[in-house]
Amino acid sequence: MKMPKLSLKLNTLPIVLALYYTLVVNLPMAREIVNIIQNLDAVKIVFVISIPLFFMAAFTFIFHLLNWPKLAKPIFVFLLLTSSLVSYAMFNYGIYVDYGMIENTFETTSEEASNYISVYSTIWLIMMGGLPAILLLFTRLEFSTWKRFLGLKALYMLVSILIIAAIAGLFYKDYASIGRNNSHLKKMIIPTEYLISTTKYINNTYIKQPMPYRQIGLDAKQVSPHNANGKPTLLVFVLGETARVHNYQYYGYQRQTNAHTAPYKPIFFANVESCGTATAVSVPCMFSNMNRANYDKETAYNQDNVIDIMTRAGIYAMWREHDGGDKGAAHNIKKMTLLPDDADHLCNSQECYDTAMLEGFEQDTANLNQDSILFYHLSGSHGPTYFKRYPEEHKQFTPDCPKADIENCSTEQVVNSYDNTILYTDYFIAQTIEKLKALEDKYNVALLYISDHGESLGENGIYLHGMPYSIAPKEQTHVPMILWTSTEFAQQKQLNTNCLIKAAKENSYSHDNLFDSLLGLMDVKTTEYRQHQDVFAQCRQPYPNTIER
Repeated sequence: MKMPKLSLKLNTLPIVLALYYTLVVNLPMAREIVNIIQNLDAVKIVFVISIPLFFMAAFTFIFHLLNWPKLAKPIFVFLLLTSSLVSYAMFNYGIYVDYGMIENTFETTSEEASNYISVYSTIWLIMMGGLPAILLLFTRLEFSTWKRFLGLKALYMLVSILIIAAIAGLFYKDYASIGRNNSHLKKMIIPTEYLISTTKYINNTYIKQPMPYRQIGLDAKQVSPHNANGKPTLLVFVLGETARVHNYQYYGYQRQTNAHTAPYKPIFFANVESCGTATAVSVPCMFSNMNRANYDKETAYNQDNVIDIMTRAGIYAMWREHDGGDKGAAHNIKKMTLLPDDADHLCNSQECYDTAMLEGFEQDTANLNQDSILFYHLSGSHGPTYFKRYPEEHKQFTPDCPKADIENCSTEQVVNSYDNTILYTDYFIAQTIEKLKALEDKYNVALLYISDHGESLGENGIYLHGMPYSIAPKEQTHVPMILWTSTEFAQQKQLNTNCLIKAAKENSYSHDNLFDSLLGLMDVKTTEYRQHQDVFAQCRQPYPNTIER
C-alpha cells in the first residue's frame, strides 16, 4: 500500500502546527484555564473566545521563527515527539515541566524512566506525537523562492503580532488578572516552558564554565564527649525517597504503616519541610551549608558538604546507593551502587528491593575502629510503579495498583500501593535497627531517617512530585524524620531523650537543619557549625563544639 502523496506550503506549516498545539497538545493548559474561568465571579464570553486566538497567534509567531527549509522537518518532528511526552505528564500527573523537572529528568536513570511506560502512555504518545510526526515526515513541503518565502514569513509574523496586540489591547485587564493570580500558567505552555528550561539546563550543566571547587570547614576536628565510653560511634543515615508524612502512623494516619519500627519506640519529628520537591534538588541541598532560601545548585556541587567536613574531621563515611545516584552528595567517599542480580532472592534482572542493601551490612560494619556514618539511599516510595518497591509477602494493603499508569487505577488502589511502600521502608528501618542492636557491645549505635521530598496521590488531580516549591502542595514538601538511638549513644552524646521527644512534637524543622545537626551529633568542631540550626543542640548538655567566628 502506497502512502498518499501529501504536500503543504512551507509557510503554511507553522499555522497548521499552531492550530494543533492550541487545540490538542496544550490540553493540560486548556483544562486549567477552564477551571480558573469557572471559578470567576463573572467572565466575558468574548474574552473566553479570544484565548485560543491569542495562543494560535503566539504559536504561529514562534513556529515561524523555527521554520526554515531543510530544518523544518527535523525541528518539528522533535517538538511533536517531546511535546507529547510533556503533555502526557502534565495532563495525567498534574506536574509542570519547568527547570527543576528538566533537571530531574536528565538525572533519572533508564530504569526509573522505564517505570513510566505503560500501554496507556504508549498509546498517548503514538497518537499525539508519533502519528503527526510520521505525517509530517511524509509531507512534501513546497518552497518556491527565498524572496516569496521571507516575504510571507514576515507577513504572517506581523499579522500574528497585530492579533496579539489587538487582543491585549481589548482584554489587557482580564489577561493581567488571570496571569498574575495564576502565575503557574506560564509553566504549562507547551513547548515554550520545557524548551527554555532544557536550554538553560544544558547550558548550565554542559556548556557554562564550572565555578572553582571550594573547600569549607578546613578547621574541622572531632571533640570527645565528656563521658566517652571508649567505643566508636556508628550512625546509620537512611535517606528515604518520596515518603510523605501524611501517610505515617506516627503522624496520626489511621493505618499501621509504622508497625515494624513501633516496638523500638523511635523519636518521630512531626513537622519537617523538604528543601525541594525532587531528589535532584533536595539531596544536594540537605547536605550543603545553604538553606533552602539561598540554595544554589552550582555552588552545592562545587564545594564541600557536611559529609566532606565530617570525613576531614576523621569520621569514616560510606554510601550505598539504590535510587539513581547520590546527586553529588557522596562525591568524595566510598560509594557502592546496588545492581540487579538474578542470583539474589531480593532482586531480579531489572531491579532489587531496598532490603538487598542490608545483605552487606555485617561487612560494612566489621572492624570499624573510628567514629563512622553509613548512608543508605533507598528507592523507598518512588513512583509511579509503587508496586515494584515491595515484595508480594509485604503487600499488606489491597487491592494495590500493579501498573505504571496510576491515573487509570482507583484512588484506593494508588493509596494502597503507596502505603505498602511506606510500610516496607519501615520494615527496612526496623531491620537496620535490629542489626545495630546486635552491635551495641562494639559501638554506640543510632539511626537517623529522613525523606528527600513527599508525593501527591491524586489530591486536586495532582500525582507524583516535582512541582515548583512556591505552589507545591504540602503533600510534596512535608516529610518524615525518625531518630533511634541506643542508650549508650544517647548517654555518650549527652542527649536528653525526653527533651527530644517534646521538641520533635512541638517544633518545626526542615532540611536546613541537617548540616548542623550531623556536625553536632558526630561531635565535629568547626566554624561552619551553627548551633541554632542543630536540632539536637537544645537537648544536649552544653560543651564547646563551635569556634567563635
